[in-house]
Amino acid sequence: MSALPAPPHWLAAGAVPRLIGVIGVGGDTVRAVGGAVRNWLVGLPPGDVDLATTAEPGVVAARASRAGFKVVPTGIDHGTVTVVVEGTGYEVTTLREDIATDGRRAVVRFGRDWHADAARRDFTINAMSLTAAGELFDYFGGRDDLAAGRVRFIGDALARVREDRLRILRLFRFHATYARGEIDAEALSASIAEREGLADLSRERLRAEIMKLVVAPRAGATCQAMADCGLLGRVVGGVTTAAGIDRLAAVEAALSIDPDPVQRLALLAVLTREDALRLRERLALSNAEFRRLDGIGHGWRIDPGAGAAAAKRLLYAVGPRGFRDRVLVGFARSGAPADDPGWRDLVGLPDRWAAPHFPVSGEELQRRGLSPGPRIGAVLADIRERWMAADFPVGRAAVGALIDQALAEGVTGE
Repeated sequence: MSALPAPPHWLAAGAVPRLIGVIGVGGDTVRAVGGAVRNWLVGLPPGDVDLATTAEPGVVAARASRAGFKVVPTGIDHGTVTVVVEGTGYEVTTLREDIATDGRRAVVRFGRDWHADAARRDFTINAMSLTAAGELFDYFGGRDDLAAGRVRFIGDALARVREDRLRILRLFRFHATYARGEIDAEALSASIAEREGLADLSRERLRAEIMKLVVAPRAGATCQAMADCGLLGRVVGGVTTAAGIDRLAAVEAALSIDPDPVQRLALLAVLTREDALRLRERLALSNAEFRRLDGIGHGWRIDPGAGAAAAKRLLYAVGPRGFRDRVLVGFARSGAPADDPGWRDLVGLPDRWAAPHFPVSGEELQRRGLSPGPRIGAVLADIRERWMAADFPVGRAAVGALIDQALAEGVTGE
């Protein structure tokens, strides 16, 4: 195997080595674990840097507090405290072994055995650890699996899944992010066998995994694999169209746009308002996420051929983010090539044009002689329609002419 890459920058200087130095005293050791180590090996940004240690949670908290760091007991029953250093939170977890599991949560016992702690993790690529000196510990062949583009459970796949059914979704997410080729056969078989257990998982845990999965590099093919084996429908509760994710990914790449999980979830599973309502309940989506899904779900009706006036009306109505949501999803659903000039022009409209504030108020209409009441609202609505049709003028003369027209035509508000 090739030599290890140079030690990661986050381990060479800054908050992480400071924190390791504070906790790793009195015979205790500390290592970086999980995603940051995995991503270092494949040249990706670290994401969150998590640490593991032989020191028990109370000792970790006391040492960090004495050093002046803020300590938050985020998961102390399972050995995890979050230590805030230089404004960033780092999860520090005591080595442990599972002594009982029910498919959702585990009862743990703290220990000092690094191999035993690694053995309780899910995948070989997640079981590696890295010392402050840059020494990599890889007990189960995770580095080889990363190089081969393979995601494997540690030990017996069925046992690993039964310990925590969320690992079914994690299998697909990690496959979409790091793997090549087919999903590991043993892992897939175990996931299908334990699929009923997905119903026992919290909506919040399901949401977190799905939102990460849909923005992974090979999300489209992986979601299709989930659908083919009957797993995706159990999560989203409806019909899915995974091919749209690949089309949106091509558009994103062509326009240098970062993937957005809400847009991709809409492409995967939302065609109607009922779909958005169902996902809000199944995945515990926030109100903001639901509103975006509800709007994006109709993005396929957008047509670049409708002209600039229609595009501006939409941008005025839903704002820049809502507009881009609808246009990007509509672009992907249209089947147009990623270099289609009409769609690309639509995507860029918010960069070229900002919708002005509607320049007429009820107070102004009252100054024109209208009495307070329903007619003011009806006249304002009529003027707004005329204003949009006139391409959103803001000059006093043009706006005044629109008001005069509306008043002359006698909108009643009844």
